[in-house]
Amino acid sequence: MIYFIKGILIGIIFGVPAGAVGALCVQRTLRSGMKSGIITGLGSSAADCFYAAVGAFGITIISDFLTRFQVPINIVGGLLILTMGISTLLKKQVGTANGETKIGCGKMFLTAFSVGITNPAAVLTFLFAFSYFGIDGKLGAVNGTALVAGVLCGTLIWWIILSAISQKIKDKYGEKGFVRLNKIFGLIMIGFGALVFIRLIVGR
Repeated sequence: MIYFIKGILIGIIFGVPAGAVGALCVQRTLRSGMKSGIITGLGSSAADCFYAAVGAFGITIISDFLTRFQVPINIVGGLLILTMGISTLLKKQVGTANGETKIGCGKMFLTAFSVGITNPAAVLTFLFAFSYFGIDGKLGAVNGTALVAGVLCGTLIWWIILSAISQKIKDKYGEKGFVRLNKIFGLIMIGFGALVFIRLIVGR
């Protein structure tokens, strides 16, 4: 039980600085409603659980692979974020006051998962989090599973809160506010995508 609680705390603490997925979650909530934001967050949570499992079970083969191919994986992730941001800016801004979902749930989940999984630095973040909470990579099946389940619950709590706040903003500011905010988050996603490439260039 203690590892499940620690997992929840890790999921909340390290899920809050959501970056590009956070912008995507807000943008989709504004466009298609709270359900779309939560599904987007769930995709990111799945990626977080993968990295949490790598750290919890000490899967060095995967962590070594991610570290070795960090640059090409980051390039793919950066391009994906840039594409979504540019698409948001260029797309005709039509509101969805009735909450109708314009893109499928599967696509929402997979795009968010793709953004999350192409961030190999996340595994280092979780390793740091585990170290901070006194967790090593030899927990065993039961405790490791409880920890990963806790991370899933913790990150989902954050995505539900973020989606609910975004829905409140949409309800308060209406159609005009939606169009303006949608463009802002399109620019934010482009900024995050550009930041990936800036870090790669500076780090060389």
